[in-house]
Amino acid sequence: MTPSARTLLDDSTVRAALRQAWADSAPGETGGHEEGGFVLRDATGSIHVDRWPAGQTDGIVLPPRDGGRVGGAEIVATFHTHPNTGGGYLQEPSDTDRRAVRDDPDLKGPNYVGEFVVSAHRVYLIRPDGAVEDVNETAAILAER
Repeated sequence: MTPSARTLLDDSTVRAALRQAWADSAPGETGGHEEGGFVLRDATGSIHVDRWPAGQTDGIVLPPRDGGRVGGAEIVATFHTHPNTGGGYLQEPSDTDRRAVRDDPDLKGPNYVGEFVVSAHRVYLIRPDGAVEDVNETAAILAER
């Protein structure tokens, strides 16, 4: 069964990983770098996160994945940060972000909900078809519960 974006964002493991990725990305007007990861579900149904190597100021490269899986676990979501808040940097998902999700055949598992983009004020979801949804305020998503 496909988890919902809300279910994933309510998961304490996912929220902790998003919080850590945001902190690790050194958010601010300049000097930040993108961080991201896979949200994976194993055969028992447990959710865990596999972080990617740090990205650049305005880009990140996904590690190898195959047919919607990493290390035998199913990719149910991906995420990355948009930490640079200065002029010239987008907080919302870019066209490149949208195309990357839409056109990646290895993110087309049957239960993939899309990619969360964490910015200073909002969290967005890029759905598998490339459409973008404004999910909620970043502070509300990243808050400890």
